[in-house]
Formats: sequence, C-alpha cells, structure tokens
Amino acid sequence: MDQNLALLLIPIAYLIGSVSFAVVVSKCMRLPDPHSYGSGNPGATNVLRTGNKLAAVLTLIGDALKGYLAVMLARVILGDASLTSTMGSWILCGVVIAVFLGHLFPIFHGFKGGKGVATACGILFGINWILGAATLSTWIIVAMFMRYSSLAALAAAIFGPIYFVFLFGFQPMGAALLVVCLLLIWRHRSNIQNLMNGTESRIGSKGSKKNAQATDEKGNV
Repeated sequence: MDQNLALLLIPIAYLIGSVSFAVVVSKCMRLPDPHSYGSGNPGATNVLRTGNKLAAVLTLIGDALKGYLAVMLARVILGDASLTSTMGSWILCGVVIAVFLGHLFPIFHGFKGGKGVATACGILFGINWILGAATLSTWIIVAMFMRYSSLAALAAAIFGPIYFVFLFGFQPMGAALLVVCLLLIWRHRSNIQNLMNGTESRIGSKGSKKNAQATDEKGNV
C-alpha cells in the first residue's frame, strides 16, 4: 500500500474516536446531554446516573468498539506485520494514539471527551486478544478487591504496556501504549487526588446526589 495513503489511516482513526457514544446514545434515547449532569464526563458511568442501564451499556460497547475497529481497520490494510518494527508499525502506533485522542478530545463534540478506559480496552483487544483479556482481567481483579473503579483503571493502564512487552518484546507499539497509559492517568488526575484524600467513591456506594455532582470520581469510563 502507498505510504501516503496509509498515513490517512491516522486522521481517519481520530475521526472514529471523535464519535462520543455517550452523546449519541443519549440523543437517540432522549436523555440529557452527559456533559450537563453528574461528573460531566461523557462516559458510560455518567450515563448510568440517568438510571438507564441500557444506555450505559450501549455507551460502553460503542466506546470500546470504536477503539477496536480503528485498530483492526488499520491492521487489515497494513497487514499483520504492522506489529513488528516496520513503517507499518509506526503508522499503526499513530492510529492507536489518534483514536484515543479522538475520544479524549472529540472534534464533533467541542473537544470535550471522556476518560478513555473503554476505548483503551477496545484498542488492546484490536492489537491482540490475549493482551486485551489480560488487561481487562487486571481491571476486574483490582475492582473486585479494592472496589475503586478509578484505581482499577489506573492499574490496568499501567499493566497494559507491560503485558505488551511480555508478549511481543520491545516493539514501537509498546511506546504507543505507554503514551495511551500516560494520557489515561492524566485524565484521572482528579480521581488520583480523591484516592489520596480518601474521598473517592467505591463501586456500589450510595452517596448523595449532591456529592455525586460535586466530585468527578465516578466518571471513569
């Protein structure tokens, strides 16, 4: 494939990532704009605050699928060798970072995006299903034992690049996943502060509506 055409995969990935399913699903189901309530984060957790579980599930699936589809589209076009040290590998790295940035700063929604956990999960499954399953398992284990969604997301973000190196060695994609990890941690900076202060809500806790709106700790997806 012509290199210039292959480079178009990067802006295409950004546009795919820029589709905020929290906003799309909310509009289709006549729910309030997710930016207007709770944490203001356009993610599945915040959508769940409307009480509509189906909308939250659809948001979660949509945000994960866009990461998966962007990566798989690039891999189909570039070929499986794009995971090794070739020019295709660097283009695939650009696709991974671009679709994630699209979710964080969506051009279609005023650059006000989510925190990226679901999209990052989709990206990892697009790269390799074992990588995705291992990272998702890390999230589940930490969430079950510590009961902090944000802490589980941070742990998964840190271990994702480590798992990649364990599976594939030191490849360019490892550096791309490290960038995604750092961006995800940065987006969770308020949650980190809450964890340090002991004010982060645990999974399943029932705080007051006022507290839910005053803090940003629940908008983790």
